[in-house]
Amino acid sequence: LDAAPILLITGAGGAFGTVIKNTGIADIIQSWDMGSIFSGSLFLLVPFLIAAGLKTAQGSSTASLVITSSLIAPMLPTLGIEGAVPLALVVMAVGAGAMTVSHVNDSFFWVVTQFSGMKVTDAYKAQTMATLIQGVVTIITAMILWVILV
Repeated sequence: LDAAPILLITGAGGAFGTVIKNTGIADIIQSWDMGSIFSGSLFLLVPFLIAAGLKTAQGSSTASLVITSSLIAPMLPTLGIEGAVPLALVVMAVGAGAMTVSHVNDSFFWVVTQFSGMKVTDAYKAQTMATLIQGVVTIITAMILWVILV
């Protein structure tokens, strides 16, 4: 019974993610000229920001991962991003964005608050800020690894 609200929020987040994916935003993102704006490690900011925006808007890390991956994957070969290490760092950037900013529309937020007995206001201070820091540290780490390894 305690898990019902969590499952409901997760399902609603997934449905919203599908709506976002079907709006044509994929065509818009893929038409951007990324090569002239973002190159090298700066490109990692693109999947990070898309995933973080989706996660913040609809709450589901899984939906954010899936949608961002489907938006970014077709662009990678045209940008010359190939090979295990660069692709792994792009995946790391997507993951960093998808774990950023956990708040009330995220089922993980409710798992933490409900099962720890934390008040929602305290969770905003602790959980939301901790996941923001976690995501930012991870994208910075991915960018540093890009400079070192690629």
